Amino acid sequence: MRKPQKKTKQATLGQVRVIGGEWRGRKLAVPDAEGLRPTPDRVRETLFNWLQFSIAGKTCLDAFTGSGALAVEALSRGAVEVTAIERDIRVTKQLSKLLSPLAGERLKLINADALSWLEQQPAQLFEVVFLDPPFGLPLLEPACQLLEEKGWLAENALIYVEQAKQQAGLVHLPANWILQKDKQVGDVHFSLYTR
Repeated sequence: MRKPQKKTKQATLGQVRVIGGEWRGRKLAVPDAEGLRPTPDRVRETLFNWLQFSIAGKTCLDAFTGSGALAVEALSRGAVEVTAIERDIRVTKQLSKLLSPLAGERLKLINADALSWLEQQPAQLFEVVFLDPPFGLPLLEPACQLLEEKGWLAENALIYVEQAKQQAGLVHLPANWILQKDKQVGDVHFSLYTR
């Protein structure tokens, strides 16, 4: 009798579960890329409770898409359009296969470096922005500055910021961003601002 083979970590992709909305309960594979860190379920649940009356019908930007967890959650809850920026071409292709059949034209998936992309003149304004850059890289502060300086934000935009707890309070955000809510879960500190 043969023993069942053990699954290796490399062969097993993680999954993210959609917390609410149209696709609630659906599980989506996390693209296989080194360092990819999906926003934890508890954090996403809290965030989208904060946004429950502010997401439907809105244009959203997910500047550091990664697993796509925030983009798909926003689409599931009625965002009219999500522009998702991902620099890794392999992850972009995997996300396209996973999310395009669900979201159709409501998802604009762009393979680009977020900071370079934000340097351009905006073609549209965003009402809700998700900023969850890779922890440990100095990306958050310049992304916030570019959003403001280049004019990407609608007048009363909501901006979600996720960072490692040890970085909380060290990043200089634009002076006109007003903290609405913040919380810490494990090693993750997350905040919601209005402009």
